[in-house]
Amino acid sequence: MASLYPFLILAVGLAVVVGGILVLRLHAFIALIAAAFAVSLLAPGEWADKIPRVAEGFGATATGVGIVISLAAIIGMAMTASGAADRVVAMFLRLFGERHADASLMASGFVLAIPVFFDTVFFLLVPLVRSMFRRTGHGYVRCLVAAAICAVTHALVPPTPGPLVVADALGVGIGTMMLAGLLASIPAALAGLVFASWADKHVHVTSPTEAVTSSFNAGQPLPALGWSLAPVLLPLLLIALAAVTGLVTTPDNILREITAVLGHPQFALLLGAVVALYVYWRQRRPSVAQMGEQLNQALMAAGVIVLITCAGGAFGSALRSAGLAPAVQALAGESSATGMGILLLGFSVAAVLKFAQGSSTAAMIVTSAMIAAMIEPGTLGFHPVYAALAIGSGSLVGSWMNDSGFWLFARMGGLTEAQTLKTWTPLLALLGCTAMLMTLLMAVLMPMA
Repeated sequence: MASLYPFLILAVGLAVVVGGILVLRLHAFIALIAAAFAVSLLAPGEWADKIPRVAEGFGATATGVGIVISLAAIIGMAMTASGAADRVVAMFLRLFGERHADASLMASGFVLAIPVFFDTVFFLLVPLVRSMFRRTGHGYVRCLVAAAICAVTHALVPPTPGPLVVADALGVGIGTMMLAGLLASIPAALAGLVFASWADKHVHVTSPTEAVTSSFNAGQPLPALGWSLAPVLLPLLLIALAAVTGLVTTPDNILREITAVLGHPQFALLLGAVVALYVYWRQRRPSVAQMGEQLNQALMAAGVIVLITCAGGAFGSALRSAGLAPAVQALAGESSATGMGILLLGFSVAAVLKFAQGSSTAAMIVTSAMIAAMIEPGTLGFHPVYAALAIGSGSLVGSWMNDSGFWLFARMGGLTEAQTLKTWTPLLALLGCTAMLMTLLMAVLMPMA
């Protein structure tokens, strides 16, 4: 019976989180930090340490993700305001052509949703969907669904908050998470395109509303393509270069030392933010007050996300102190507590939490805290990045009317609730399940244990 006590603590923690958000309508930060305190008080240890270890978990998470989330918010704001995001979309439209507008919209959203939040990317793409529909008179649902495929990189590829906090909780490097997230996202996005064509034949929208008819930078000149892509590509290349040179074991390797600094995720994203702000200033010539106001808005939005993320880290730290990892191994045996069972558990729990409370990020935060507390380093049999991908994939499944993304898709797309349930909900389930299948396949073929 004593071995079941950690699971009782876990149940109390999950009840506080889900009940606080879903029943009491508390802010996610309040619910998560309350759960962290409740779990820590119930967990073993000296009473004098029970409250401080919550703050320690909060601070440790802030160390890992606070700067990165803030810089990503600045990059997203600057790319939107400068027109760089519009330029990326225009590039893909020229590349694929109007005949393949769905592929253009999917590719645009796929890239932009890495540094830019989903709602901003979708708001950017919807006017193009409407423009295509006005010119051709068909394919509206196909293009609208294709634009929403960007949710997959938002859930699987950092530096967006969800995959970032999952990677941090499971000890996965951001570069590794980026690469693996992209590999899992590509098949999911292609499956989403197939579904978009099917949905276009079965869901008929006769006259979409014109609630949104213009892009962020309608009628304004756009920056050059190279400058537009630089805020995204520069950090990615620096992080990848640092990962490659880090494999070199030669002592006193100057290149490795330089790239270790330039390719550190925090510094690489800082350089990306500087470039994004320069492009914004170069293109729009905002006053100091205007740029300051834009930065304030971006950082205020990021601040809320950092608070929620760090509260999730505190919750995870408290769960680890409850002794879940040895309890799982004692209850089910070490072989059942590791390997594919952990991947399926992470996927399932994230999906259930997403269905229950509507937020992918919150589902990822809670699930990653639980999974991190259940596993010991080196016991999975494969790289923990696959556990992170399983959690991110599960967070896509189960989106319905309690998800803000559901209503964003419905209202901006001009769809009824029934039409949204036939398009948005199965699209995200397909994205999540396909990414999960790809994750399982990679874990078998490329365990990287």
